[in-house]
Amino acid sequence: MKEMLRLVLTVTIICTFAGALLAGVDALTKDRIAEVKQLKQLNAIQDVLPSCDNHPDVNICKINHGGRSWCFYVARKSGNFVGAAVETTSSAGYGGDISLMLGVTAENKTQAIAILGQKETPGLGANIETDNFKAKFADKALETTHWAVTKDGGDIDQITAATISSRAVTKAVKKAIDVYLANLQTIQETGK
Repeated sequence: MKEMLRLVLTVTIICTFAGALLAGVDALTKDRIAEVKQLKQLNAIQDVLPSCDNHPDVNICKINHGGRSWCFYVARKSGNFVGAAVETTSSAGYGGDISLMLGVTAENKTQAIAILGQKETPGLGANIETDNFKAKFADKALETTHWAVTKDGGDIDQITAATISSRAVTKAVKKAIDVYLANLQTIQETGK
């Protein structure tokens, strides 16, 4: 009985110490992790938008659509609307959620995409981060492009052996485009 009590006490002390250590590491790194995430988001906004002279990260249009809140970062040049960026996510990735930033232009075309987070298979699905794949989403007409991978009869070439990941990115882009087009006037008038 004494031996079991000593064993329970030892395990309790070790677990308490480990928990305190993890809490301390979390407290020390939480702000830095948030800072890095915000910097990555700001860089993605700049990467997917056309040239502008305002601060899109401040010129924000919040939209409630489909039971979800969407945040559009509006770009202007000489006061004129030149484009918007929006973060979108698909839970249909092979490894889980894929989040990305989509940029659209005033001409209702895609500007670019930037992958913000993914857990796809290295060397296969993770290739959604390559410039070659991301270029497949550039300069596409929002309303006339069939937003599906070619395997599903669409206009977006999927990555060989990574159709699930390609399909998830395409679905996320399509979802954001639908919200953008449904709220076009509100977004374009933001920050006038």
